[in-house]
Amino acid sequence: MDVNAAVAAAAAIAGVLTGVIAMLAFRWSERDLKRPTRTSLHTDPVLPPGVDTVLSVLRSSAVVLDEGDAVVKASSAAYALGLVRGGKLSVEPMLQMARDTRRDGEIRQVELDLPRRGTGRGEALAVSARVAPLGSRLVLLLVEDLTEARRIEAVRRDFVANVSHELKTPVGALSLLSEAVMDASDDPEAVERFAGRMQIEATRLTNLVQELIDLSRVQNDDPLEDAEPVRVDELVAEAMDRCRHAAGTKQITMAAGGTEDLIMWGNRGQLAAALGNLVENAVNYSPARTRVGIAARRINAPGGDLIEIAVTDQGIGISDKDKERIFERFYRVDPARSRATGGTGLGLAIVKHVAASHSGEVTVWSSEGQGSTFTLRLPEAGAARDRAHQHPDLDDEDGQPAPPDSPTSPDSPAYETLSAPEVLP
Repeated sequence: MDVNAAVAAAAAIAGVLTGVIAMLAFRWSERDLKRPTRTSLHTDPVLPPGVDTVLSVLRSSAVVLDEGDAVVKASSAAYALGLVRGGKLSVEPMLQMARDTRRDGEIRQVELDLPRRGTGRGEALAVSARVAPLGSRLVLLLVEDLTEARRIEAVRRDFVANVSHELKTPVGALSLLSEAVMDASDDPEAVERFAGRMQIEATRLTNLVQELIDLSRVQNDDPLEDAEPVRVDELVAEAMDRCRHAAGTKQITMAAGGTEDLIMWGNRGQLAAALGNLVENAVNYSPARTRVGIAARRINAPGGDLIEIAVTDQGIGISDKDKERIFERFYRVDPARSRATGGTGLGLAIVKHVAASHSGEVTVWSSEGQGSTFTLRLPEAGAARDRAHQHPDLDDEDGQPAPPDSPTSPDSPAYETLSAPEVLP
């Protein structure tokens, strides 16, 4: 056999092998299309070049369907949302959209409310689905989860409505009272009475505006940029000073203990506002001649020591259903009582955001008729973490605070740690 004949034979064999390999690859691809698996869905080679890379960086849930409605590729987010099950698109409206788009080549988009699977509460999952042709055989489905966006929009609407209502009340009262003062210009007693009411409404309006400003500063829960060491005893003294007149009027005893030598890390103004709101709430919702306690201690935590400040009252308590919502903006357990005491419904929302922005938390224990304990846990200042624990007996065996059975009881830890109490007559 000469050289030319050998080359021709080799070329023929190579051509046959290439054809066989191509046929096998085609049949392998067809088999995967007919019987997709979760692994093959992410690596199937039938997608146009570059599409796989683009789909992998999209934030939307992506599903690619072939002409038989089988799933060629699906992102992890699509599985998480429950869009794909057993290699099939499980949402019938989306499947119908894909078929219509495959038939006429038009891009379609629709918003749907899908039931959440496994929650048992009938909550709807709001999504936006967009279907478009992908080449001549495939259809691309992109699904965006709108649930959180809708929730935020609902919160924004409620917030605007609540702010408008809260501002309208004192402004309207001031307008009416000013007219009453003008009409009673020849009656000094009436003028004095109406002027006193005007002062009350003006104070209420000022407090609302200030709390809106405070909330706007902390509601993003962003990490602090202007943090500094803050002494706990100074914060507690400032919070008690803020409520001294109201507590004295109701003959409420305020006592603080365990605050010495404790230093937190954070924004002093925000921390003072948060603790002041907790103490003010405790005084406002406590009956006359009861007690409000403020107890602080250092506790061990895996990421570093924390400072825990507990504010305990012997007030009306909070029901279980209300405890789930008390940190919402403008939510009030007792609206009539809140308005009578000048409450705006923003205080606990501010506390929650301050705690979050300081990498801490706020929790509540309460029982109706027995009172409440609100507890702030925030990081200790770095300079204080190296010191030996001043009160090792306050922690349980795991280094965590032992929750009291009844914080309002005189025998509870919240009161045991109160030393040299300040008593208001």
